[in-house]
Amino acid sequence: MSAIINYQQVTKQFYRLNELKLILGVSGSSIWAWVKKNKFPQPVKLSENTTAWHASDIEEWVQSRASSSKKVEGE
Repeated sequence: MSAIINYQQVTKQFYRLNELKLILGVSGSSIWAWVKKNKFPQPVKLSENTTAWHASDIEEWVQSRASSSKKVEGE
């Protein structure tokens, strides 16, 4: 019996840099600058040559940015 995976139901665990650049619409150097200034979640090393960000950390960061922009708009 083979396992059938429905990829639409698989929860995203990690984002790689190229995905973040597309999602956020910023350059990789901007993301790394934010990481260095602690303004963006810290990445994790998945292997020697693979760096990624926990999806939950990115989603929380996006929500916090959206919430803070709503506060500014509402003032």
